[in-house]
Amino acid sequence: MVNITRTVQKTSQKSNRETIQEPSGFNAEFLVLEPAGYPMESVLDEYPEISDPGVFEHYAREQWKGYRAHKGDYLFDRRMYPDFAYKVTDVDPPGSVIGKNTHILVRDILVSSVPTVEFRSDVTFDDVIGQQNARRKCRLIERFLEAPEKFGKWAPRNVLFFGPSGTGKTMLAKALANKAHVPIIPVKATELIGEFVGEGARQIHQLYDRAQEMAPCIIFIDELDAIALDRRHQELRGDVAEIVNSLLTEMDGIVERFGVCTIGATNRNDTLDPAVRSRFEEEIEFILPDEKERLKIIESNIQTFPVPAKDIDLQLIAKLTEGLSGRDIVSKVLKTALHNVIIEDREYVTQDDLLASVRKLKHVQTSSNADRMYI
Repeated sequence: MVNITRTVQKTSQKSNRETIQEPSGFNAEFLVLEPAGYPMESVLDEYPEISDPGVFEHYAREQWKGYRAHKGDYLFDRRMYPDFAYKVTDVDPPGSVIGKNTHILVRDILVSSVPTVEFRSDVTFDDVIGQQNARRKCRLIERFLEAPEKFGKWAPRNVLFFGPSGTGKTMLAKALANKAHVPIIPVKATELIGEFVGEGARQIHQLYDRAQEMAPCIIFIDELDAIALDRRHQELRGDVAEIVNSLLTEMDGIVERFGVCTIGATNRNDTLDPAVRSRFEEEIEFILPDEKERLKIIESNIQTFPVPAKDIDLQLIAKLTEGLSGRDIVSKVLKTALHNVIIEDREYVTQDDLLASVRKLKHVQTSSNADRMYI
């Protein structure tokens, strides 16, 4: 069995091995791996748990330097855990060579507490309907990410996106990263609250260490209010105070993170701790779509239905969905109507299907507390 696994290993290495006499432009900038396990069942069924992503990155570069990596390939450990395989899930540029400056990450929640990096977002500004004022203000961030050295101390390091849920805050952050051709690290603030005191604070510093290595880079912290509420409400929230202090330290720039832009997102900026809110140099508001924008959202999404729509007054539906976010329109009006049609084995989505979805949603909203916070 050992000979067989060694043969698999050597064959894979040979198929991936290519000469390293390549121009520097062919070197991989990023490489994302996923633990795949051993080729065959083995008594050596240990899992190589990674405690320090930075140490693993150096370890991986040392043994795989010079290999040309393609998405779907397997790389085999030759040292600590012989024959343990890692699958290449992403490489940028595709088919490039692992070099001394290649950033290597392992996509597995058990391996690293640092959030997964999205190297190439497929979201564009065309996908974000409306929000013209927010898009205009984001041009500054785009210029900074394209040439951070030009800004010096005037860099837009910390920016706050605020507004109702479902209005496109996450989409715009991803579109911004796509437009500027930079990586984005998306993380929900709730994921930073660890089980033990000090764990969340450590994750914050690891997060910024990783971003600095990949700079220029965006750190996008969603649901910021989960950790950054007014401190008067945090006495029962575990190690949240330590997390906030660590976040404030990073945002203050005490340790300079050249080329790193932090974008925080919240549904209610008025509930944030004043110390946190004061660190954001710019606050960008996201608003609910108007009737024209709602019509455009409905038109663009209804065209992708797997069941055709027939005899629908889209203008009327746009008028009736006043007060809804783009996400509500798509997931609670259009999707609900479509699913009902599929369940009933009908051939068309009709006006009545959409009207029924709107009436049901409006009834749910009016039955709830009108003064509730956005969720």
